[in-house]
Amino acid sequence: MTRNASRPILLIALGGNALIRQGERGTCAEQFANLRRPMEQIARLADRYLIIITHGNGPQVGNLLMQQESCPEVPAMPLEVLVAQTQGQIGYMIESTLESELLALGGEKRFLVSLVSYVQVAEDDPAFRTPTKPIGPSYTAEDAARFPWPMVSTPRGYRRVVASPEPLTVVEKEEIRRLVEMDFIVVCCGGGGIPVTREGRAFHGIDAVIDKDLASACLCLEVGVDILVIATDVPGVATGFGTTAEEFLKRLDADEAERLLAAGQFPPGSMGPKVEAVLRFVCGGGKRGVICHLDEIEQAVAGTAGTEITRGTP
Repeated sequence: MTRNASRPILLIALGGNALIRQGERGTCAEQFANLRRPMEQIARLADRYLIIITHGNGPQVGNLLMQQESCPEVPAMPLEVLVAQTQGQIGYMIESTLESELLALGGEKRFLVSLVSYVQVAEDDPAFRTPTKPIGPSYTAEDAARFPWPMVSTPRGYRRVVASPEPLTVVEKEEIRRLVEMDFIVVCCGGGGIPVTREGRAFHGIDAVIDKDLASACLCLEVGVDILVIATDVPGVATGFGTTAEEFLKRLDADEAERLLAAGQFPPGSMGPKVEAVLRFVCGGGKRGVICHLDEIEQAVAGTAGTEITRGTP
């Protein structure tokens, strides 16, 4: 089956906060309720775009780590297995919520699939020596000092960090491309993908969590995505974030984005990887890359919300 050229491919990367908002416990009911708004928007976009959905898993995989570390009677699973568990958990939640929204709009039944996805990394990636990826809940400085894990300060408190190696390729990229061409809405690369290394012709899991935005950019370039939208809990990219000089930007040239990124305007544990991901996408040949709020996905696709990063003059 050949791709319908009249319908561009849209990849929407949902942050972990799409399911668990700041201050919430992360109950099943909360996560399903939080998915309603982004899924309503994606359902309305599904007639005009071929859609891929990726998602974060920071809160969920952090919770699984806490659960297994609090119960030594149950054998602990390595981090890559916990990533696979969250792919199933969150994929189910996204699929069932999106299907309900699609049915509410009427029309023909749409095909959805959640794909367990591997992402290859290098075994000697320097990230394994310096963990930087925040996972799990936020803590006060006093609470964080009680834990034996590496911790990092974020705008919302202290969070546990794990290794986050560079994504090299999405192993199932061909399967994803074919499913999209067949008009499946594909949920994949959950939590940045299950991190694996290659040994001969085989793959082996490795203890890490890949940044889902960088993995999404990698997938975009490998399957020919036209538009990348990274949806998070802020309206877009800002300079001076969290200060009195805070300024959200409507458009940002790639050269200026790289300069601001190098100057530390976009922290590595929050906006930094999002900006880096969109830069890789647009500089690698992608048509449009936007960072927006979860409630403004449709407007971001239409060009009326979020921060669009462009190459040269818009």
